[in-house]
Amino acid sequence: MGRPPTRPAKLKDGFYIEVRNEGSKANGIKIRRDTKEEMLMAIEDYERIKDVTVLGELKNDKWVNKKETKKKK
Repeated sequence: MGRPPTRPAKLKDGFYIEVRNEGSKANGIKIRRDTKEEMLMAIEDYERIKDVTVLGELKNDKWVNKKETKKKK
């Protein structure tokens, strides 16, 4: 067993959402899509049964957009 990493992993450029179980306070899973349209389609798929948080667009390790939260209706 090796030594743990000392810096966080770099994320690829793209559009990110975070998906977690309803009512969960733990961190969810980050999902990346290449285009905004693909991200919106993924939001539609996951929001039926999960809590979805839109993290925004990442370019060169910097977030372009602010976070938005979408809860199940």
